[in-house]
Amino acid sequence: MKCGDYNYIWQAEDWPNWRYDLAALATPLAEVSQAQGLLIGRLTDAGLALRDEATLTALTQEAMKTSEIEGELLQANSVRSSIARRLGVDIGALAPIDRHVDGLVSMVLDATSNCTAPLDEARLMGWHAALFPSGYSGLNKIRVAQWRDDANGSMQVVSGAYGRQKVHFEAPPAQYLQAQMQQFLGWMNAKTPEPALIKAALAHLWFVTLHPFDDGNGRIARAIGDLLLARADGSPQRFYSLSAQIQRERKSYYQILEHTQKGTMDVTAWLQWFLQALQCAIEQAHITVDASLGRARFWQQWGTQPLNPRQAKVLGKLLEGLDSHLTNRKWAALAKCSADTALRDINDLVARGILQKINAGRSTRYVLSKLT
Repeated sequence: MKCGDYNYIWQAEDWPNWRYDLAALATPLAEVSQAQGLLIGRLTDAGLALRDEATLTALTQEAMKTSEIEGELLQANSVRSSIARRLGVDIGALAPIDRHVDGLVSMVLDATSNCTAPLDEARLMGWHAALFPSGYSGLNKIRVAQWRDDANGSMQVVSGAYGRQKVHFEAPPAQYLQAQMQQFLGWMNAKTPEPALIKAALAHLWFVTLHPFDDGNGRIARAIGDLLLARADGSPQRFYSLSAQIQRERKSYYQILEHTQKGTMDVTAWLQWFLQALQCAIEQAHITVDASLGRARFWQQWGTQPLNPRQAKVLGKLLEGLDSHLTNRKWAALAKCSADTALRDINDLVARGILQKINAGRSTRYVLSKLT
């Protein structure tokens, strides 16, 4: 699609003078702001322990999912351990240090915990160096902590097998990057008239359109968005993960980016998509908080009861949302014990009222009893 006599928005005469219909965005802006306030209010009332748990969960999701969007899968225990270590949160045994994971976590935490600090070129270079500590992206050596130079051709976003590749987007030539990045960073650090949530969405789009690095642009764009969302929340603590929602809608995320980058400077559709994704991310966080509160109430009621290690382990799995009703066979598998031992453990918990038996015979299932 061509708009006027150009292919991409960065080629427009009025680039980067973003336009949008604020009236069309008024309702989603209000809904997201209300959801943010409600979530922060709930966690403020819930106490420090639950806030720490919510923050650890959100940051773990953010780090894992921002990489997963790019097709890179990270180990959850390694990410969680790295974040817990840096936040000083006790989660028991920590996983071994992974330099690559630690670098990603450093960026995610710096973007949010230091959200009020200016975003400058040196800080971006530090983030990029943290993402690629070896100087390689996969098997390819890349320019680390430097703007791309287009020595091997223009920066393009492509898909498909070699020889049948489809070009989804081409970034501005490297020769213009220094000036364009200075313009972007000046806008980022200035007090501008856009509503805070709109600015977060525009920053995400603007950075990923400039695509200033050889690799890592999507992850850094999402970190920049999170930095501005933290400013909008008025808190460096994160209780929801936008990247987790983007991963759930990965196909439509790339579609709206491509449509916007090949469109006009009116980016209302992108902003609507971003706000809807943000609303869903916050709603998902409410579900996570509900589960955390449920676990807290459970241990408040039953925490003084003596439990053997097998019982503690399986009850923990149930509280984390085991995907089906518990059976004797499933207990034995989870606890790594015999069927007879599993049945004794279960019957003990049923007798004490912690578990409830459903049905009988081959259909016997067990669920957590309702809390009083």
